[in-house]
Amino acid sequence: MVVFSADERDDFTFIEFELPEGVIAPGELAQALVDAPEIDPRKGVVISGRGPVWLFGALVHIYHATAWVATFDPRLGAVVVETHTPNRKVGEVVLG
Repeated sequence: MVVFSADERDDFTFIEFELPEGVIAPGELAQALVDAPEIDPRKGVVISGRGPVWLFGALVHIYHATAWVATFDPRLGAVVVETHTPNRKVGEVVLG
């Protein structure tokens, strides 16, 4: 099970996920993604949480149609991993 929260900001949505049981099995991924929040695709999205890399990969794919996607690294900030706008560049750190 995955619990999501969404915080709307001016130019992006901050999506945070939690694994209440501490783990997720690959077989649970498809069902977990059904609960991923819908967001405004004209904005960017920052994905944050403690989970397996394949969960992050699936979430990046779900939000690929947004203006840009970043994943949150607590040591750096949110690192842009995908962009469809000239306003953000891959590798750019936002929320640092």
